Amino acid sequence: MSSYPSASLKKDDKKANILIWTVSAVVFAAVVILHELKIEVDLGFDPHFFARLNAIINGSVATLLILGLYLVKSKNFMAHKRVMNLSIILSVVFLVSYIAHHLLADSTVFGGEGSIKTVYYFILITHILLAGLSLPFILFSAYRASIAEFGKHKKLVRFVYPVWLYVAVTGVVVYFMIEPYYS
Repeated sequence: MSSYPSASLKKDDKKANILIWTVSAVVFAAVVILHELKIEVDLGFDPHFFARLNAIINGSVATLLILGLYLVKSKNFMAHKRVMNLSIILSVVFLVSYIAHHLLADSTVFGGEGSIKTVYYFILITHILLAGLSLPFILFSAYRASIAEFGKHKKLVRFVYPVWLYVAVTGVVVYFMIEPYYS
């Protein structure tokens, strides 16, 4: 067991708000704009490798989120902090890989029919919407923990955690559902 970690950032809500909303808006804009671009380059390997990497990262983040919950419930706050920071770092790596995949690979249409197609699109759409909407709240949660405002952190995380976990798990599910249709 360990005590609460000390603040690793100086509290400045005004700067944090500006930074978090700016980063969230830039990430959203980059994903939307870059999703529409395509770069023709011979990589020497299948660019759908990035989709596989994304599924591995999402699975890793889901595992780390579950471990992070266990650690905080066990009152091992320093290990919880390290695990959650790693989750954020992996999410940044995911974003780079996601953009690379969409820049370098042709779009893939889901080939399933009937109810499985409905299930796929429901999972995909909720995954995309929740991923975009959750980013600023994940960052606000990390900020609150970083300035040692654990009560506010806990209030945010109560809602953010299940959404982030859903996004990570459904990222893997979407990959396994679309992967057979990659050309």
